[in-house]
Amino acid sequence: MRPDQIKDEIDGLELSEKLILVEDVWDSIAASNAEIPMPEWQKTELDKRYKEYKEGKLELHDWNTVHKEFRDKYK
Repeated sequence: MRPDQIKDEIDGLELSEKLILVEDVWDSIAASNAEIPMPEWQKTELDKRYKEYKEGKLELHDWNTVHKEFRDKYK
């Protein structure tokens, strides 16, 4: 089936059916997550940040503070 045919089929679904389909697609993506390669630039950046974390060079913020700042910013 071509992508445009799939879209047409999806457009004909009820909202509840679309939500189930999205959940199924997401589960399928998550199940194959190990197959998604990490770009080298991303691995390099993560390694750099982890090293800075281990050396105590990063300013860390707890989730509650970050969450509150975002809530206050986007009221």
